[in-house]
Amino acid sequence: MRRRRSLMRDVVGFGVIVLAAAIGYFAFPDNLALLTRIIAVALLVLSLDLVTGYCGVATLGHAALFGSGAYAAGILSAHYGINDPLLMTLAGLIGGALAGLLSGLVMLRAHGLPQLVLSIALIHLFHELANKMSSFTGGSDGLSGIAPDPIFGRFEFDLFGNTAYVFAVVMLLVVFVLLRILVRSPFGMLCRGLKEDPLRIRAMGASPKRAIVKMYGVSGAVAGLGGALNAISTQVVGLDTLSFTQSAEALVMLALGGTGSLFGALAGTVAFMMFQDYVSSVNPFHWLTMVGALLIAVVLFAPKGIYGTVAALLEKRREGRP
Repeated sequence: MRRRRSLMRDVVGFGVIVLAAAIGYFAFPDNLALLTRIIAVALLVLSLDLVTGYCGVATLGHAALFGSGAYAAGILSAHYGINDPLLMTLAGLIGGALAGLLSGLVMLRAHGLPQLVLSIALIHLFHELANKMSSFTGGSDGLSGIAPDPIFGRFEFDLFGNTAYVFAVVMLLVVFVLLRILVRSPFGMLCRGLKEDPLRIRAMGASPKRAIVKMYGVSGAVAGLGGALNAISTQVVGLDTLSFTQSAEALVMLALGGTGSLFGALAGTVAFMMFQDYVSSVNPFHWLTMVGALLIAVVLFAPKGIYGTVAALLEKRREGRP
């Protein structure tokens, strides 16, 4: 019964994502670049949820994986002339996965606050490395000259962002389905157990470090896909993809939507970026104050995040609890 209910919830959630994507396409035809950017960042927040929400690893350096994917895809196009969007996406996946494995190995050398400091150090090291390797990355000027070919030789990346948006939506749906399967697999359950009681998991004979490094690799692959999507859609990669601000905002979006839930990661990303875009256009001088007020309100009145709080209320109503 529980499995059937869970399956129905997934089907409904998947349908909501498809419906929201379709509404976005027809309701905001002149703002598809923003919607594509939201999907790219959503992939970053989903990847962050894998290590923070499911494994309990505190990090403020996850943009290093996003930026690694973006630069891998951009360098492949700008320096080697390989402009196939699918190959560029694959390069971003590999670049992000390698950065994730490296980050996981470093992060597991500490716990708690020292671990958080390590993540901040990592993002600054990745940022400085990209800045110094200006012959490949473009340094502070950014990496330009990215020119993705039409997908399957037919669908060109036009100025209006139609192809980029559809490509982004398809990528998000595929990744989301695969991640739902992953987090409900025995490996996903193991990672949840590590967050709740690592001592018991260790007593059962499992290796917490190995599991977290594997999850970091998967997380890096997802973040790398987001970075590659960002590079393909904007056709430029800047140092801001490796910024501490990007990492901090991703963590804020995750907390806003609710940790330990892929739907929460999506909800938090969409809510934060749409609200940020709206208030910055309405009041360009005090929009940060409004964003701050929103975050304070969510933390005080919905500590489980937007999706987590709504899901808890619906569960109470279903069970007939007050």
